Amino acid sequence: MPNIKKTNAARILDQHKISYRLIEYTVDENDLGAGHIAEQLGLPVEQLFKTLVLRGDKSGLFVCVIPGAEEVDLKKAAKATGNKKCDLIPMKELLPTTGYIRGGCSPIGMKKPLPTFFHSSINNYDSVYCSAGQRGLQFCLAPADLVRAANGTVCDLTIG
Repeated sequence: MPNIKKTNAARILDQHKISYRLIEYTVDENDLGAGHIAEQLGLPVEQLFKTLVLRGDKSGLFVCVIPGAEEVDLKKAAKATGNKKCDLIPMKELLPTTGYIRGGCSPIGMKKPLPTFFHSSINNYDSVYCSAGQRGLQFCLAPADLVRAANGTVCDLTIG
């Protein structure tokens, strides 16, 4: 793969012998949103998944991976993870907790593995996109491979 430096997340997929493509896009520091990335890549935003890190009152840290335009339903996320309540971690905790920065947080290859939950709509696609672990770089891979690489659980996580 010329010109693209492999991320830790990509190396983990390689170890699992998971097939993927790395896709570069131009980073806009003023708009790190999934909608902007999907637009650049010519994708429906529902096919691009974003990674959120939350803290539950019982379980501690966990990860939710949801479609780009959706919002995590904190009640559903709490229920899925065995918590009474949960909330997103403060942005300043993201890098020290995961090793990733906002706009470049991958569900694969965090500093330490966290319980990871994928929204059930991930199974609606033959391939999905998510951060490869740095701004400006996305993975494209089969949903089942992404879930397997993250040792994830699929459930309903979004509002609506």
